[in-house]
Amino acid sequence: MTATVVRHPLVVGAGAAVLAAGVGLLLAAGAGTAPGTAAGALAEGMGGSAYARGSSLNAAAVLALIAVGFTVAHRAGLVNVGGEGQLSVGGVAGAAAGLALPAGVPSWLGVPLVLTAGFAAGAAWAAIAGLLKARRGTSEVITTLLLNFVGAGLLALSVHEQALLRQPVTSAETLPQSAPLPDGARLPLIGSVASPATLIVPLAVLAALLAALVLRHTGTGLRLTAIGHSPAASARLGLRVGRLEAGGLAVAGGLAGLAGAALIGTAPYVLAEHFTSGYGFAGLVVGLLARGSLTAVLGLALLFGALANGGLNLQLAANVPAASVQVVQSLLVLLIAAAMLWTRSRDTR
Repeated sequence: MTATVVRHPLVVGAGAAVLAAGVGLLLAAGAGTAPGTAAGALAEGMGGSAYARGSSLNAAAVLALIAVGFTVAHRAGLVNVGGEGQLSVGGVAGAAAGLALPAGVPSWLGVPLVLTAGFAAGAAWAAIAGLLKARRGTSEVITTLLLNFVGAGLLALSVHEQALLRQPVTSAETLPQSAPLPDGARLPLIGSVASPATLIVPLAVLAALLAALVLRHTGTGLRLTAIGHSPAASARLGLRVGRLEAGGLAVAGGLAGLAGAALIGTAPYVLAEHFTSGYGFAGLVVGLLARGSLTAVLGLALLFGALANGGLNLQLAANVPAASVQVVQSLLVLLIAAAMLWTRSRDTR
């Protein structure tokens, strides 16, 4: 029982986070910041105030949406590494839909339109890889990875061209970003005014619950599981393997696109070139570590979201160089990958 607990995804993730945080404190000390000051800034950023807790919840919700989509696709034996590109196109579509609305649009209409546009764009983007997989047998790992670069290019083009989504240039200091979304297209807060947590948090929980219900208690979930175990045997049984694979990837892309639109609907309510902040790849790590458990997805997303927000506060409050935070994040990914290999080899033995 003890060995099983040690190999649980949540325990592995927490252990990797502790080790990475320790290395981060050492790097901060090397940069001239006292370990106590760095630790305090990290704790404060993770959840030391209502604002920090709300920001951590928003970040966790984005990661959870991406990881839930990854889990759905992975159940069919597919690996979606295109979360970053799907986030980008979802944000572009959400911003375009929001900016096209009149200024006085009510929230009950504007917010669903923005989120629906993001979901549809992300699903269509991932469906490109799904169709190539179904009709040509092209590896979805390669296609989704390459589509990340195309999505980033579309995002950059959208915010740099005034004919697209860039705000009117009034001076040399005007940033290459969109105009702010109207009030009716912005996600409502779910708590007090002091907390920035928005509607994306319950949406992520709802997405995880629905995915768990579908995968465990419906015929669609059973068919996806069969394809994940053996596409050839599933085809002999009459299952439409290509259609199910493309559908699984489309759902994964749709949830990532929904997360992208939700990011645009959260303060500062603009589309900027680097608004994704690496969430797509971090969500991939959460999905990999969770190993198909949607309960673990929510727990790990909360952990990673809090760490990401704490890392930002390290830069702002403790003057820790951004490079040190990036080193810690990269080390965290490596530790998780190593832990996954270790637990898998132990399970095999």
